[in-house]
Amino acid sequence: MADVYHHGNLRQALIDAGIKIINDYGEESLSLRKAAAMCNVSHAAPYAHFKDKEELIEAIKNDVTERFMQELESAVEGGASADEAIIAMGRTYVTFFSKNPVYFVFLFGKQNIKAHLKMDKEYKNDYPPFLLLRRMYLKHLEENGLEKTFEEQEIELIKIWSIVHGMASIACMKGVKSSIDWNDIDERLLV
Repeated sequence: MADVYHHGNLRQALIDAGIKIINDYGEESLSLRKAAAMCNVSHAAPYAHFKDKEELIEAIKNDVTERFMQELESAVEGGASADEAIIAMGRTYVTFFSKNPVYFVFLFGKQNIKAHLKMDKEYKNDYPPFLLLRRMYLKHLEENGLEKTFEEQEIELIKIWSIVHGMASIACMKGVKSSIDWNDIDERLLV
């Protein structure tokens, strides 16, 4: 992002350059040297912010996750009920990845995403989008006066996540053609 970086936030410029490299050429092609070249800085400059490629990849993962979370949180804010919020999250989940298919492969194919599906306790270090879904699901149970065992909750949560994750996966596949507009998903696909 040579046209973006003008002695401002080099760290963010390197993250943006890394995302562009991953989008255009895949994660295997990413290097600190290539990110530096895109930012028109010396090959040594990235080392002031990242000790190695893995640290840059972790920063990219965090940046993409933050973008994803902002979209999901915006979707949830508009819901009058947990049920509406879950449907809005599902739409947003699929739309976000259909617009950014490389993020889907990057996050779920090679990164260590943590999500404990067991419902007997909360795990604070789980993937933030999963924690938001879990909270909305528990709110759904409360709002609808539903009492379920931990095992029943886990099964339902897996079903909910599988539906949107599966649709996002399909939306990201280059060879799959459909009449579905992944940016405006029919609610019937989500319920």
